[in-house]
Amino acid sequence: MPREVLLLRREEVGRVLDMASCIDAVEAAFAAYSQGRAELPSVIHLDVPEHQGEIHVKAGHLHGVPHYAVKVASGFYEADLPAIDGLVLVFDATTGAPEAFLLDDGLITDVRTGAAGGVAARYLAPSTVGRVAIAGTGQQARQQLEALACVRPGFGSVAVWGRNPERVQSCVEDLRVRSWLPEGCLVEGAETVQAALEGADVVLTCTASREPLVRAEWLAPSVHVTAIGSDGADKQELDVGVLGGADLVVVDGRTQATAIGELHHAVNAGRLLPEDTVELGEIVAGERVGRTDDHQRTVCDLTGIGVQDVAAAAVVLERARSLGLGETLRL
Repeated sequence: MPREVLLLRREEVGRVLDMASCIDAVEAAFAAYSQGRAELPSVIHLDVPEHQGEIHVKAGHLHGVPHYAVKVASGFYEADLPAIDGLVLVFDATTGAPEAFLLDDGLITDVRTGAAGGVAARYLAPSTVGRVAIAGTGQQARQQLEALACVRPGFGSVAVWGRNPERVQSCVEDLRVRSWLPEGCLVEGAETVQAALEGADVVLTCTASREPLVRAEWLAPSVHVTAIGSDGADKQELDVGVLGGADLVVVDGRTQATAIGELHHAVNAGRLLPEDTVELGEIVAGERVGRTDDHQRTVCDLTGIGVQDVAAAAVVLERARSLGLGETLRL
């Protein structure tokens, strides 16, 4: 009997995967993970050093969900602009048969990574956010800010820093015309990281930095910091003092963050122990508390875990089928 697989491309994935829905799906996935209701193998990292390429393979299964997913995401940085690509393979959880090929060019990774930042901000950002600082000018600068706008929609100014002034200006101009940007919000570039951080209530770092960019003394006492760039053991955006001096340090997955995240560097420097952290899913599930007042300094270290891809793929698959999107392949 011939088998059929649904094929969806980037445009179709983009039609059905919105940020608000992805935030809710990823939030539920974090809770399931921290409560032991998910299967999550270690990440496979593959480097192509001669072309400044890095590939991550992540997989996951949420108990009770009728499928599991395997995601391959790549970034090649030799060109003037990063070439981000990838696909998600969805399989039937009862038989292991392939169910869908999501040829999304990395879109699911982009949105679900932004969505994780949205979940973090929902539980950890101050109740009122006035100024936002962003380190980074790539796709995640857009995704993280959109996710923040979903859960803290009233911010009035955004400062963007990046190493390349032309990319900073391009990012600023792009953000200014986004439909989800709060009305009247001022978006401008910053010449230095320190200048961008000045007075910020929320700091979003989304770079591929191999050395610390953010220092604790540059941060406001009640700031929330979400760092997403440290998805490899050699990457680091935050000085270890940022984590060591925080009132609350939250991670998406404690084991993974101890191996490759900002937490990894703080633990190696003796500034923090893994057990000093809280998993985001523990907060979502009500087992631990997030920010309890607007005077705390909070940090969230997001390394990216496979259940996020499963959650986002489930949203895509359900909606695409209901709309009759995609192409059916006979295997």
